[in-house]
Amino acid sequence: MPRKFFGTDGVRGRANSYPMTADFCLKLGAAAGSYFRRDSNQSHRVVIGKDTRLSGYMFENALTAGLTSSGMNVLLLGPVPTPAVGLLTNSMRADLGIMISASHNEHNDNGIKFFGPDGYKLSDEAEFEIESLISEGVDCVFPEHIGRAKRIDDGRYRYIERVKSSFPNQMRLDGLKVVIDCANGAGYRAAPEVLWELGAEVIPIGVSPDGRNINLNCGSTSPRIAAETVVAHGADVAICLDGDADRVLVIDEKGSPIDGDQFLGMIGARWFKEGKLANETLVSTVMSNMRLETFLNQEGITLVRTSVGDRYVVERMRLNGFNLGGEKSGHVVMMDYSTTGDGLMAGLQFLAEMIRKGEPASVVGRPFDLAPQRTENVTYSVEKNPLNDPSVIKIISESEKKLSGLGRLLVRKSGTEKLIRVMVEAEDISILDATMASITSTIKGL
Repeated sequence: MPRKFFGTDGVRGRANSYPMTADFCLKLGAAAGSYFRRDSNQSHRVVIGKDTRLSGYMFENALTAGLTSSGMNVLLLGPVPTPAVGLLTNSMRADLGIMISASHNEHNDNGIKFFGPDGYKLSDEAEFEIESLISEGVDCVFPEHIGRAKRIDDGRYRYIERVKSSFPNQMRLDGLKVVIDCANGAGYRAAPEVLWELGAEVIPIGVSPDGRNINLNCGSTSPRIAAETVVAHGADVAICLDGDADRVLVIDEKGSPIDGDQFLGMIGARWFKEGKLANETLVSTVMSNMRLETFLNQEGITLVRTSVGDRYVVERMRLNGFNLGGEKSGHVVMMDYSTTGDGLMAGLQFLAEMIRKGEPASVVGRPFDLAPQRTENVTYSVEKNPLNDPSVIKIISESEKKLSGLGRLLVRKSGTEKLIRVMVEAEDISILDATMASITSTIKGL
């Protein structure tokens, strides 16, 4: 079912540009409230969290107005990580959870992510129904049924205790020096507190949000400062979160980043060894390196691939009863502990493995070597989808034939930005480079 406003992860765009306007978000809140409001009593509630973007205040108020007009009671959590919203939606028996965040994007962007009463992100079908209600319009409730709104002060603390409970019993972080880069985002308070309470020596960076510096030269998408800090302080490791703290990038003691596929392989192998890996299967996306699959198969683990997007990873995990999955971009979903990707929880799993093995991050985080892989984002200006152009269709088909048995090719349109994402993987670098050049040049030439 095609959706007009929802992308791969909720509604997202530039703040104060349609659809990310206060007026639209008021209508979105009213539609979502109407969709989830089961009857006329006053017990319906929605929790709203946000990251640290300046526009978050505007969207928080607009959504609250729309939701209360539909009879929903609104519980405002303030700045909390996205996984905290999933957790608290379920634990506080809310009908709906909302996270206001554009994740790893710059501060000028913002977005709205929805969680159902079970704490999981909404299905495509539910999002389509909410879009239909926006188009049709919804009736406001009678005055006596208008909802209330109030601040909730203990949401962060509830989340902190849940994160700590995911760390192995009787294990401590004493003696580890850990850099934590919070991207000036949603995890800027919770993440350093968790690490300190578990015993680590904590070196926090990216913990001074001002509404405009989220993800600015910091966090998982810009880890240079974190890498320099690790080396300068002689730290054991750095854990870098993104703006809403649902993804992670680990930097080893030498200042080098650890690939997300290697990270997933490390956790998968550990859980398999301990008998914790459900159905002996790990779920990832079509973007995962082909050597991750080889490594997992050698360990006795099956790799299941999905479309790009952590929501599709989670949907497959729920469908088949799997409990570990993620994306090479840093989303790690551990269903035993969380309903969505959680960068801090994943980082704790990495620290636990360092303690178990007594080895540095540079060794623990690289259980196998990666096949050469490159990803490029190509900006386009044409109105139509470039992937429907005959010349692009032809070059992709020819490239797939040349790569058959030698590598992999994935070309897709971004669900949130005007980009075509091209991924090429091949053992032979010359084949990889030639394939990438031919496809990107064709798209740019439109």
